[in-house]
Amino acid sequence: MDQPVFDGQPYELPTLRVSGSAREMGRAHGEAYRQQIVAFVAQRLDAASEYMAERMPGVEFQQFLELGKECLGIAAKWDPEGTEEHEGIAEGAGVDSARLYTVANMTDIRDVLLLPPPGDDEGCTSFLLPPELTQGGQVLAGQTWDLNPQDLDYVLAVHRVPDEGPETWSVGCVGCLTLVGMNQYGVSVGTTNIKVRGSRPGIGYLSLLHRMIRAKTREEAGRIVETAPRSAAHTYWAADAGGALEYEVSAQDFVKRQAKLEPIARTNHCLAPQHVPLQGEPTNSSSKARLDRMGQILSKGAHDVDSLRRAFADRSDGVDSIARFPEDNQGTATNSCIITRPAAREIWACKGPSQRGAWRRLQFERD
Repeated sequence: MDQPVFDGQPYELPTLRVSGSAREMGRAHGEAYRQQIVAFVAQRLDAASEYMAERMPGVEFQQFLELGKECLGIAAKWDPEGTEEHEGIAEGAGVDSARLYTVANMTDIRDVLLLPPPGDDEGCTSFLLPPELTQGGQVLAGQTWDLNPQDLDYVLAVHRVPDEGPETWSVGCVGCLTLVGMNQYGVSVGTTNIKVRGSRPGIGYLSLLHRMIRAKTREEAGRIVETAPRSAAHTYWAADAGGALEYEVSAQDFVKRQAKLEPIARTNHCLAPQHVPLQGEPTNSSSKARLDRMGQILSKGAHDVDSLRRAFADRSDGVDSIARFPEDNQGTATNSCIITRPAAREIWACKGPSQRGAWRRLQFERD
């Protein structure tokens, strides 16, 4: 597939405001980005088909699609409201609902079927900072979102103003539910991918995050992570004005950490002793380098939004750096960056790597 080429002009982050019921918000999303969603689904299906043909010749591609459909059914029972929005998106875009769910949650569906692919195909870097390490004495949290370089063309910030429930902002791909974002209560959420054996049919990670972002506190968001019938391994984080916490989860269990006096940095390999032996692949150089680099940066303290933008732009480790470019030819690139300050209800985001995107604050309407 062709790699995106940066022409020197900062990437502008597109935004979409939707309102009404969950179904109405989804339908408005689907109608507004119909052409892009159709292309996104086709691109993701092509990528999945190519991967399976090369590495899993004995597995029928239809199994991948059927598994996605099964996971959608589980999500519909677990979170009817969130799934209603997904159905509305598919309806508005004129695409098959199960296929859209499958490609949106592709890493989870894939990991249920097979041992994960080589570690150069994905990776995010997240941070959680307690008040003691920030200039303003307030919690800061955020992450890069790194995945397929071709996904850059489909990045979208969605502003949801529902009839019921909290107003939210989330940044991800067209046609998708929440990936990273914040709600009107100042609760922010996000994730990085890890790979642990033992995946199963269950809740896809975007469905889980879409439920988390409707929580009133970080602890409520955390309980959602703990109790969900998860399909695969991830790390999840949640922050509010009072603190920040992170979960390293497999499909079966979880380990919880809190950013109290020390920062938490995370990339894409397991740290919990019970998960390390079950990791689907050795820790790769990128994940280790990014974790070490972000840890060094965070430990210096006195951070603010500007210093964290610079952290996300770090290129000290070449192709293993926090900022990941398509031309690195590593199979992944930074598609967006998000920084949140929950106490002030501030969410800042850009499309692409930090130094290539035009950063903007995403504003809430409600008090």
